[in-house]
Amino acid sequence: MNVKSGFRQLLRMAGLVALLCMACFSVTARAEVTVTFYSHDFGKNFPHAFFVAKGELADGKKVDTAFGFTAINVSPGILFGSVNGHVHAPSADYIASSNPHFTMKIDDKKYRQLLAVVQKWQNIPQKSYSLNKRNCVHFINDAIKTLDLKTNLKTANWKKPRSFMEEVMRLNPFLK
Repeated sequence: MNVKSGFRQLLRMAGLVALLCMACFSVTARAEVTVTFYSHDFGKNFPHAFFVAKGELADGKKVDTAFGFTAINVSPGILFGSVNGHVHAPSADYIASSNPHFTMKIDDKKYRQLLAVVQKWQNIPQKSYSLNKRNCVHFINDAIKTLDLKTNLKTANWKKPRSFMEEVMRLNPFLK
């Protein structure tokens, strides 16, 4: 082997080593989606518990959405039994006037699972909103459980969104 061919072989090997190093240290795209859980004090507007998801998925798709569950027509009828309900996206003004409780980052898989919860609630047959059995806090409880957080199924806060969120934070002290 002459010096020239030896040098070429050394360059090829150095190139392969460089490619291997780049492959080992390259960072795969990761989701940067944050989910914030909110409550809104009782009043004329609903839902009183909801979440906002913002960020970007690994495929580059932008995420900027919010979901809560509420009665379609808020009337005294909700006090007497089940009424029509729907998953609802609160407005930016409503979100701004609400109480953020905690935020967490999730990956693509958890985001898809969270959307599956939304889809499940969107597909509930009508007369779906029940103040006692299927309200905004029940919806948020499903979303929170999907993210592997602890909740109290025996809570006294099913009709108290703020108190429910505070209880979730006590059960999961790492939340901020």
